[in-house]
Amino acid sequence: MRLRISLVVVSLLLSAAIGFALRRSESESSGGERKLRIGLSLDTLEVERWQHDRDLFTARARELGADVLAISASGDDERQVRDCQGLINDKVDVLVIVAHDGTAMAEAVRRAHEAAIPVIAYDRLILGCDLDLYVTCDNVRVGELQAGYIADRFKGKKARIVRIIGPKSDNNAALFKIGQDHVLQPLIDRGELTIVHEDYDDGWRADVAKRIVTAAITQAGRNIDAVLSPGDFTSGAVVQALSEEGLAGKVLVTGQDADLVACQRIVEGTQAMTIYKPLKLLAIRAADLAVKLGRRQPIVVRDSINNGKIDVPTVLLPVTVVDRESMDRTVIAEGFHTHAEIYGK
Repeated sequence: MRLRISLVVVSLLLSAAIGFALRRSESESSGGERKLRIGLSLDTLEVERWQHDRDLFTARARELGADVLAISASGDDERQVRDCQGLINDKVDVLVIVAHDGTAMAEAVRRAHEAAIPVIAYDRLILGCDLDLYVTCDNVRVGELQAGYIADRFKGKKARIVRIIGPKSDNNAALFKIGQDHVLQPLIDRGELTIVHEDYDDGWRADVAKRIVTAAITQAGRNIDAVLSPGDFTSGAVVQALSEEGLAGKVLVTGQDADLVACQRIVEGTQAMTIYKPLKLLAIRAADLAVKLGRRQPIVVRDSINNGKIDVPTVLLPVTVVDRESMDRTVIAEGFHTHAEIYGK
């Protein structure tokens, strides 16, 4: 496995070397060696988590002597492809993409490769293309931990659950569901757990998440024990819907990303848990790898994930459950949020 992945990266280095050398020659002839330039294409900055990622990634890249050109597509696939083309036209040395749609962004990878620019998928896999590298957290494990938290809290009891599934276009959403099913299906088969309502939140939209919960209450009544929400952005809408029915704090709500408002909801008791991804480590690792790829230095990784076309060399980082009990020793201890920000003291 390591040898195969090493050869993939070496092949990338050879295919990109000519274009990189030409760009470097142009910059040196104009009065000195040009700084490495990284293009960072983001799905959106409307979600708090991606603002953290952008800032952490940019800071680390600058420490390593690289400039970052970051741009948000505001959840628009066509715009994101255009954004990537603009970064390609600006002659970035490496392109890092947080994809809105993992299938649509294969076109951006193709265009980057035509310009001899390597591409890293950041946290969301890009499908059906010759992607160079994928840097992410263990998203199957995210789903296992979310569902496992519910299973542990209702062990020995019958539980009725509403499940919100992320967009069909987001490969991470599929991975979350796979992880959840690992835990939930045996309990469903034994009759210990019932999913009374589930639906897709296409676009990761808060208003859609709220509608799903409202529809579940209309359909199943107030006898709901938990809402399996995939992310903190949707969890806020879930809590709002529950509040309107007088159920906030009475129904267990999951989440992901350890957003500040989600951590505040956890200590207030309206959300039970979130998943903390080591965003600082993820951003730093991605920036380190982007700089290496931009400089055409070899990279060897242990894991790979198939994207429908190739086994993509993959860097996987661990994830952690955060609830009221573990808040201080996780997100606060690691400096992701301060005690004052979460507790208001």
